[in-house]
Amino acid sequence: MESTLRSPITDKEDVREPSAELSRTPQSNEAEAPSIEAAQPVTSRQSWHPLKALLHLRAFEALRHREFRLLWSGQACTGMGTWMDQVTRGWLIYELTNSPVQLGLVRGVQAIPILLLSPLAGSIADRYQRKMQVMVAQVLDGLMYATLALLIFTDLIQSWHVYATAIGAAIVQAFQQPARAAMVADAVPRSHLTNAIGLNAIVFNVARTIGPALAGLLIAMFGTGGSYAVQAAFYLLATVSTVPLRPAQRASRSSHGHSAEASFGRSIIDGWKFSWKNEAVRAGLLITAFASLFIIPFMTLLPVFARDVFGVGATGQGLLLTAMGVGALCSAILIASLGDRLPRGILMLGGVTLYGLTVVAFSASPWFKLSMALMTIIGLSHVSCHALVQTVIQAYSPSEFRGRTMAVFHMSSVLMTLGSMLIGVLASLLGARWAVASMGAAGALTMVAIYVALPRARLIR
Repeated sequence: MESTLRSPITDKEDVREPSAELSRTPQSNEAEAPSIEAAQPVTSRQSWHPLKALLHLRAFEALRHREFRLLWSGQACTGMGTWMDQVTRGWLIYELTNSPVQLGLVRGVQAIPILLLSPLAGSIADRYQRKMQVMVAQVLDGLMYATLALLIFTDLIQSWHVYATAIGAAIVQAFQQPARAAMVADAVPRSHLTNAIGLNAIVFNVARTIGPALAGLLIAMFGTGGSYAVQAAFYLLATVSTVPLRPAQRASRSSHGHSAEASFGRSIIDGWKFSWKNEAVRAGLLITAFASLFIIPFMTLLPVFARDVFGVGATGQGLLLTAMGVGALCSAILIASLGDRLPRGILMLGGVTLYGLTVVAFSASPWFKLSMALMTIIGLSHVSCHALVQTVIQAYSPSEFRGRTMAVFHMSSVLMTLGSMLIGVLASLLGARWAVASMGAAGALTMVAIYVALPRARLIR
């Protein structure tokens, strides 16, 4: 039975590699990456150094690769800037307009550029140097935040400036995210990909914890202008860490034999075709789409639960998010440590199912402490699924398709905005508890449907 279950995975024209129709795709260069283990065996004890010992731990093995260390440093800086902006932009627009509606609107407008531009951004990432695409995006982000700081310090800031830079930041994000995500797989061999993505998840969640707190402190001391000045500095540091990266080798022809000068339209269509025909990539994208649409939007109603259901106010909401962050960080460390030993297919489907069911339990929880415990489980399942889906999509996508498949992944994630609107309508009709319960149950049921409709997805390793 074991050989029956595992045999499809080892078939080079099946789930482990692109589908038969795309079998002419040149293989990505991960397999050709030099092996650090061969040059510097982990078991060698001839010389000992604390930093080297740390890097040899299983949870940090991807950091032994110079290119990934540079990428990871940049990810830490951009992550801090992103989460600081989450707090600062909302605070600024509320100061200027005193309108709660504007708080949601300034976030909602950012979803549109990502949906519209991600396919083009992914195609560009697969044609040209991803390093340059990321560097330009980081410089533009830094300039926008520096401009906001200057406008605030000179008392020239207006609400339209906040909206214009919000849209600009979303455009930049649409071009930066697919390229940066694809560069991770360029920087490490395939055997270290899960570890690398787990380490990215760690730094992302650390930034999610520290960034908002730092932004709040800076706003209290120097105003929103001080926060944006520090954000601009973080993006400058991210750019500095990107400069030494070596450009990855690029394939000269696409999977269908088209030249690199083929139209962007044809390139985008090829990316969509590949994403759908490759069973592993398709499963990962469907899992992301349905989780983003039905499960993750429950966080939109956390203020309602904190204030109206449990009566704990903003402090209680912060504790709920902290509990989720603790679970997320533990999950990221676990994934980084276990690496490729994880049965990814089962964990993706089972993890999102657990995510949905735990959200249902959260909606029915009568006690705040129980809800905090449930939020810890939610954090565990959220990050594990997110990291594993990214690993699967990148591991099963050749380098020349990776930018486009990651662009589709980020488009799927933006469905959370639509889900947030839907859960808001349901809350107004049914109440917060029933709205969260129905959405969580729908998300869990979609995972069961994927399990039945795509039986080979559970075999993904």
